[in-house]
Amino acid sequence: MGRRFEVVSAYRSKGVELPRRSTPGSAGYDLAAAEDTVVPPGGVALVPTGVKVYLPPGEFLAVFIRSSLAVERGLSLANGVAVIDADYVDNPANEGHILLALYNRGAEPVLVRRGERVAQGVFLPFGLTDDDRPGPPRQGGLGSTGP
Repeated sequence: MGRRFEVVSAYRSKGVELPRRSTPGSAGYDLAAAEDTVVPPGGVALVPTGVKVYLPPGEFLAVFIRSSLAVERGLSLANGVAVIDADYVDNPANEGHILLALYNRGAEPVLVRRGERVAQGVFLPFGLTDDDRPGPPRQGGLGSTGP
């Protein structure tokens, strides 16, 4: 199976656009907010993108905040860099919906508007140790591989 984005079923009729690169030299695919979301001061909010990603074996999607949101609006990804694993897609808990956990470092609420580009996803390969022994298959969505 190749790499591609798809709109999750709950957002198919909501006009969500698939991520794309802004320029031919861009490494990242822009992920946009699928709904207006307020990120409270000093707090975290999950911003839905309305999309999921299919990945070939040996790859993951690394998600980074757009620099304009970090510099101009005081937002960051709560986990620094989000890692979207290949087996996250189509999980039974949320269909692999990419949700962006945004943290507001400021003193005022920040409104992220529907359609606003929030983050960039970069496809990256990963390696395994010679004695790799993974756990059981994924059973759910966000945070489902345990603490």
